Amino acid sequence: MGKKEFKPYDNEADVLQVGGLTIENRLDRITIDGDIDLTMDQAGLRHARELYQLLGAAVARLEAQRELPERLPAPQVTKAANPFE
Repeated sequence: MGKKEFKPYDNEADVLQVGGLTIENRLDRITIDGDIDLTMDQAGLRHARELYQLLGAAVARLEAQRELPERLPAPQVTKAANPFE
């Protein structure tokens, strides 16, 4: 089975792993967390290509928007009640 395509800003569900990075898709942002070493070997090249493709797709999607705000507000964080208390 092939790898599912990660389409930036397409949904609230996709998560992609590249080395030690976790890339989470959202409708209004992409969250990248973790760290990665782009080593001078085949693994480093593979990771660099994955990141290059992801960022290229994100730039293309952003450039295709008619209007972009100067800056989005920070996402709202809500705290749920602990059902075990």
